Amino acid sequence: MDTCSTEIKAGERTAFDFTTLSARERYKLMIGTIIPRPIALVTTVDEHGRYNAAPFSFFNCLSADPPILAIGVEHNPDMSFKDTGHNIRMTEVFTVNIVSRAIAEAMHVCGARYPRGMDELKKAGLTAMPGEKIAAPWIREAPAAFECRRHVTLELGRTRQIIMGEILFAHYREGAVDTAMHVDPDVIDAIARLGGDTCATIRDRFEMLTPAPV
Repeated sequence: MDTCSTEIKAGERTAFDFTTLSARERYKLMIGTIIPRPIALVTTVDEHGRYNAAPFSFFNCLSADPPILAIGVEHNPDMSFKDTGHNIRMTEVFTVNIVSRAIAEAMHVCGARYPRGMDELKKAGLTAMPGEKIAAPWIREAPAAFECRRHVTLELGRTRQIIMGEILFAHYREGAVDTAMHVDPDVIDAIARLGGDTCATIRDRFEMLTPAPV
């Protein structure tokens, strides 16, 4: 029978002291190791009613009760807010759109640097739909979208915020959720970020049953 060993032998490990690394070095190690990371294509609206869309792979769900998700939002080099951070600060709302393989290239277009006020959704050929509960739009082509109200913001030094949002409303593509509230991963067909410019799909899957109580 095959066995799995967790023993580490001398000379078989490369180690890094994170307290001595530069921010760039830490970033490269983290994004190359903490994989795959889901992608949130976040749509917001500013105080003048202009839409914005930007992708974030520092993103995940944190709680179901209350329903909380979080995104890591970086500031500009001069420490000013980027559009997403600014808009959420001004309006207190945002929408997380899940990125499927079908809209991967459009998501990439939204990630380019544009002047403030530019409508990335139009640039990417995506359709903004009015929110049910909030002013921020959701994307019609996305397989799923969560309308969120800002719950709390954590300031991480001068360079980044962790913005937690409470999910108020969810949109799903037809056929994505069955009557038992099971979500079909084939319909969602989400992609994820790996290290560098590499992305991955979720099409290669396997099952592992939850261990029974001992």
